[in-house]
Amino acid sequence: MSFEWAAFLLLLLATVCANLPWLTERPFAVMPPLPRAKPAWLRLTEWTLYYLLMLLLAVGLERKVNGVIHAQQWEFYAVTALMFAVLAMPGFIYHYDFRHYFKRYQKQKRQSASQ
Repeated sequence: MSFEWAAFLLLLLATVCANLPWLTERPFAVMPPLPRAKPAWLRLTEWTLYYLLMLLLAVGLERKVNGVIHAQQWEFYAVTALMFAVLAMPGFIYHYDFRHYFKRYQKQKRQSASQ
């Protein structure tokens, strides 16, 4: 696998994983849905675990592509966590802002159709 493909794959998977806690009501995307809405602390826990999973995948891809794992300081992890947060913004905004507008629009549309 070339470096370009590894970077593309990692970025694509990171984008999906960063948005997954906010786009699904299933805990960790595989467990059955909770009876009520998923709490915010569980969403943040999922997001953190997905971030750690992406770090492990990145280390594995680095080892496969380069043959060596480079040592990193705390700044690297701070920057990657912030990048992961930026990747999560579309799902976060959809969950906390747009979803309510879509539900309200559909409700108004059904009410106008029934009249």
